[in-house]
Amino acid sequence: MTVLVTGGAGYIGSHTVLALVEAGESVAVVDNLSTGFSAALPEGVPLYIGDAGDENLIAGVIANHGIEAIIHFAGSIVTPNSMRDPLGYYRNNTMTTRNLLAAATKGNVRRFIFPSSAAVYGNPDQVPVREDAPTRPLSPYGASKLMSEIMIHDLAAVHDFQFVVLRCFNAAGADPLARVGLATPGAAPLLKIAVEAATGQRAKVDIYGTDHPTPDGSCIRDFVHVSDLAQAHRAALAYLRRGGVPTTVNCGCGRGYSVLEAVEAVRRAAGHNFAVQYAPRRPGDITAMIADTRHIRATLDWTPQYDDLPTMAAHALAWEARLAQSRGGEQRRAETA
Repeated sequence: MTVLVTGGAGYIGSHTVLALVEAGESVAVVDNLSTGFSAALPEGVPLYIGDAGDENLIAGVIANHGIEAIIHFAGSIVTPNSMRDPLGYYRNNTMTTRNLLAAATKGNVRRFIFPSSAAVYGNPDQVPVREDAPTRPLSPYGASKLMSEIMIHDLAAVHDFQFVVLRCFNAAGADPLARVGLATPGAAPLLKIAVEAATGQRAKVDIYGTDHPTPDGSCIRDFVHVSDLAQAHRAALAYLRRGGVPTTVNCGCGRGYSVLEAVEAVRRAAGHNFAVQYAPRRPGDITAMIADTRHIRATLDWTPQYDDLPTMAAHALAWEARLAQSRGGEQRRAETA
């Protein structure tokens, strides 16, 4: 039996594919490569280049590979961009999920793992935030994820359909061996921006908002290593195979770092300074978001292995160095040709 990973050539998706393959799983990937890279996939993993919302494509993959479970990463993930293009986010996230669920149902795929987002909570009444906290998203990105969650719940109410929703907090870092990482140009995660500044690829890091009601005035986030996120999705698959009931879990480390602390962690890992520029708050930004992780730790066989920010920063820098080296090699080959 095979696991289908949509968006499997992207940042979290590629790390999850790697974790699954290393665990001996058979994996197939659907990705339109808008932000992903075929080179991020382990050798031998079949890649179907196309839209995860294309029901005919998904039906063919399900039939050809005997798909038993789907992990659905495909979608748009940048909160500020969703404020500028809400309909694009509802198309790429909500509508794609709807079509994928339809194809899964027709193909008798009964296990579904959905990486949602902490953005569904909006500004929580208290942190750490629990899974039963009110969902009040501040952005179309968060709303699109919440709509997808609702569809999954509704489908499970009328079909034999088992699911795990993982409300992922802030992904950071890269594979500890620098085999895969975040390679998308202009990517938005904070540590990615900071390591690009540290390696001279950006002139500065913009800090949006220094007047939040936090100790240093910047936003607070729960950063979780991308390899730990990958293992959480693998643990969710094992949970469903054991007969686990549908559930929603927070996927974070349960520890908050401010934006300024994250930037400082990259400075220390790099061993030198880089420019920071302060700017006003952005619409849709959440002041503080930290996961209450008791439910995921009690439900899934999962404990984060890289749960400190300095390690995440060091892995992100190592990946960036490898990425720069590979780009340099490509440039030299082009010049030789």
